[in-house]
Amino acid sequence: MVINKCLLNLLLNIFPLIGFINLSQAQSIIIQNNYEEKQVVFGNEKMSITLDYNKRANISLLNINGQNVIEADAGIYSQIKTKNSKYSSLHLLEDPVLKIDKNMITLSGIKYGDKEFTINESWIFTFTEGHIKFDIERNLSKSIDAEQIAIPVFMFNDMHIWDAAYQDYGGIAWFYLFNKKLDTYGVFSHSSRFWNSKTGNGLLVEIAAIDKQVAMQYSRTTDNKLAYSIAVSSDIIQARFDSGTQRRLFLRDTIMNVWAPIHMSAGKSSQSILLSYFDFKEKFGRGNLVGINEEQVSAVLNTIARIGVIAKEHFGGNSWHTPYGPICLHEQYIAQMGLAINDTNYLKGYQQCLDFYRDNAIKPDGRVWARWAYTNEDAMPNGYTDKGFYEAQWGYLMDANPDYVTNVAELYDQTGDLNWVKTQQSACEKALDWILHRDSNGNGLVEMLTDSHTQKKGSDWIDIIWASYENAFVNAKLYHALDLWAAIEKQLGNKVKGDYYYLFAEKLKTSFNKSINDAGFWDDEKGCYIHWRDKDGSVHGNNMVTPVNFMAIAYGICDDTVRTKLILDAIEVQMQKEQAFFWPLCIYSYAVGEGNDWQFPFPNYENGDIFLSWGSVGVKAYATYKPELALKYVKNVLAQYAKDGLAFQRYGRVKQDGLGDDILSGNSLSVVGLYQAIYGINPKYNRFYLDPHITKELAGTVLSYNYRHKKLKIDLEVNKYSVSDGQFKISSNTDFGFYSTDTSLYYFNGYTNNASLKLTGVKDGKLELVIKKWGKEYISFTQYSKDSKSQNLRYQINELKPNTYYSIQINNKRLKRLKSDRDGSLIFNNFSQRNLIAISVLRD
Repeated sequence: MVINKCLLNLLLNIFPLIGFINLSQAQSIIIQNNYEEKQVVFGNEKMSITLDYNKRANISLLNINGQNVIEADAGIYSQIKTKNSKYSSLHLLEDPVLKIDKNMITLSGIKYGDKEFTINESWIFTFTEGHIKFDIERNLSKSIDAEQIAIPVFMFNDMHIWDAAYQDYGGIAWFYLFNKKLDTYGVFSHSSRFWNSKTGNGLLVEIAAIDKQVAMQYSRTTDNKLAYSIAVSSDIIQARFDSGTQRRLFLRDTIMNVWAPIHMSAGKSSQSILLSYFDFKEKFGRGNLVGINEEQVSAVLNTIARIGVIAKEHFGGNSWHTPYGPICLHEQYIAQMGLAINDTNYLKGYQQCLDFYRDNAIKPDGRVWARWAYTNEDAMPNGYTDKGFYEAQWGYLMDANPDYVTNVAELYDQTGDLNWVKTQQSACEKALDWILHRDSNGNGLVEMLTDSHTQKKGSDWIDIIWASYENAFVNAKLYHALDLWAAIEKQLGNKVKGDYYYLFAEKLKTSFNKSINDAGFWDDEKGCYIHWRDKDGSVHGNNMVTPVNFMAIAYGICDDTVRTKLILDAIEVQMQKEQAFFWPLCIYSYAVGEGNDWQFPFPNYENGDIFLSWGSVGVKAYATYKPELALKYVKNVLAQYAKDGLAFQRYGRVKQDGLGDDILSGNSLSVVGLYQAIYGINPKYNRFYLDPHITKELAGTVLSYNYRHKKLKIDLEVNKYSVSDGQFKISSNTDFGFYSTDTSLYYFNGYTNNASLKLTGVKDGKLELVIKKWGKEYISFTQYSKDSKSQNLRYQINELKPNTYYSIQINNKRLKRLKSDRDGSLIFNNFSQRNLIAISVLRD
C-alpha cells in the first residue's frame, strides 16, 4: 500500500490514538474518525479531506498532493442567501449523524435555517484511488428566491493558491486578473480545472446534475481568499446585469452577485461533485522546448491565449476583464489560437460558440454583425440586437464576413468534424456571397460601404483609420477565407460552388498584385502594398501598414520573392533603427485626414502603436524567408511577458510601454505563430501536417501534442523531422502529413491532401518509416519494425503516373513489376520477417 507521507504524518499528529480503517485492504484509501473532536479524515494518496460534524457540516481541510489548499474553520460548506437572511451549514440546528461504511462516508441530518425556512441535506462521500465523489441530497421546506446559491462554496487559502481554472468549454478564470478585492467572475460550466504551474498540482471539480443548469462563480474576498461557489438549478440562471441576455459576467470591486435571483423549489433535489487530482505538467506539458523559454511559452498559451473566451457562447480577442467586454467578430485568428492552446475542450467550446454566432450574428441578407459586448455603448444608434451583437460606431467593419468563414474553416481543420462543418455550410456561403456581391466592377476586389476617406468611417479591424472603397486589408482576409472554404465546399460535394470561390480568389489575387497605376494595391515607389483606394482612384495608406503586407505574404497573395524580400527587409531596417521589440501597426504615419483626428501626431494608437495581435501573420511572413527573424520577435514578446505579463491592449511606439486595460488574447499570437510557422504544427481535417522552419538554436526540440485523442511526439532537428503516436512513426527531411489508426499508417508527401502511402495490416508492435525520396519517378524509404511478429503488410502508393510500369524493390532485390492504375496507384503486399527493410519504387 502507498500512502502520501505528508498525509500520513498529518493524520498521526492529529489522531495518535485511533488507527486507520482496513488499512491492509485500503489500497491507498484512508479513513480515520476522531469521535471526540467530531472530525473524520478520509481520501486517497493524492487527496484528503477533513470533515467536521460538531453542530456544523464543513470541510475544514483539503489536501492536494501534500499541499493544504483549504485550511480554515469555514473551508467547504453550503450557503444560501436571500434578501433578508443567510443560511449556512456552518450553523446547524442540531448535530448531524455520521456513518462510515468501507470507502463511503455519509453525513446526514445537516439541518440549517430558521423557523420559517429550513434546509436538510445529506452529504455522501465515496472515494477510490483516483477520485472522491461528493453527493449532496437536499430537501427545502418551501420555495424561495435565492440571491445566492453556493452549494457548496470552496474557500481556498488565498488568491494565488491556483494560477487559474479552466472551464468545460475551454475558457479560463485567470486569477492574476482579480486585482481588486471583491472582483467576481461567473461562468456556466459543469467543471472547473484548477491548476498551479509551479507546484504542478491540479484539482478537477466536475458537477453532474442531469437536466439542470450549473453556474459557477469565482470571487476575491475581502481577506484575499478565493471563494469558488457552485449553483445548480432546475430553473434558468441569468446574469444579474443586462438580465435575460447573460451579458455581464465579470464584476469589479462589488459585493453584488453575478447571478440574478435563482428560484429554488420546495422539496427534494440532488447534485453530484467529483473531485480528482491531476498533474498539471503531465496533463498540459508541451514537451522539451530547446532554445526558448519553455515556461514562458506555456504560460502565455495557458493563460493569455484563453482570456478572450468570455463565456460558452462568446469567444473573441478581448477578455472578460475588459469593462464593456467587446468581442470582435472581425478577427480571423480565434480558431487559430486553438492550434497552440491544444485543448480539445477549447475546440469543442468554439464549435458551440460558432453555432451560436451562426444562429444569432448573421443578418438575413448575410451580413455578419461585427461585434458583441456587455453593453451597447460602442454601437451605432439602433445598430444592435437583443443578444448584444452590433455594428460599431466607427463604421461597417466588413472583415467580419470573411473572418467568420476563416474561423469555421480553421476550426474544422483542427477537429476533422465533417458533420459539424456541414451545419455551417449554408451560413458560410451566405456570409461569403454577401461580400462577394460587393464587387460591382468585376475586378475581383470587393468594395466597402464607403467610397471616400472623407466620410470618416472605418471598414476593418483598424477601425478609426478611414479605409474605404477597395480595401486591401479586407480583401486579403477575403482571399484567405475563399482559399480555405473553396476546398471545404468540394469536400461537402459542391464542386460548382467550390470552383466559383476558387476562381473569385484567383481574380482577387491578380488585381491585388497589380500596380497602383493599374488599379491594384502594389506601390512600386514605396515598396509595399497600400491600405486602400478611394472610389476616385486616389491611393491611401502607403505607409507600410504591417498587417496588410504581412497578410499578403502569409496568405499566399504575394508569391513574388522580390516583393517579399523588399517588404520584410524594409520593415526590419526600421525595427532595428527604432530598437522596437515588436512590429507596429504601421511603420510610417498615415496622412492627415486618413484617420480619426486624435491619431495624430504620429505615432499614436492605430496610427503607429504596437498591437501584438498581428504576431502570427508577422511570424509566418518571416518564417519562410528568415526564420531567425521570426524567432527573434517571438522571444522579444516572451521577454516582455516576463516584465509585465502582457496584460495590456497595446504598447506605445515611443516608450514601448504597456497601454490600455483592454487586455487582448491576441497578445499570445506571436507564440501561436511559433507553433504554426516555426515548429510547423498544422493540423488538417484528415492528417497532422508538419512544416517546420526551425533554426539551429531550436534544434532538438521535442513537442508533445494532442491530436484526435492521441498524444503525438514531434522531434525537430534541422532538416530532419518526425511524428510518432507511440505505435507508428514517420521521419522525413521535408514537410509531410501523418495519420494513423490501430492497424494502418498514412503518409502524405508535402502538403498533398491525399495519402501518398497507405500501409495496412499492422497487427502489433511498433513501425517506423524513414522517407528518403518521394517523387513520381522514384520513391525510397526504409521501414523499421520493433516488437512485432511476422506479418503480411499491404502497401498502397498513390499519386504516381497513371498506367505506368514500376519496379518494386525490397533491400535492393526486385520483388515484382506492376502497372499503376488510371488514378496513379500501386498496390502490393510484402510478408516481412525482418526488423529493417529498404523499399524502393522505380519507374521502368
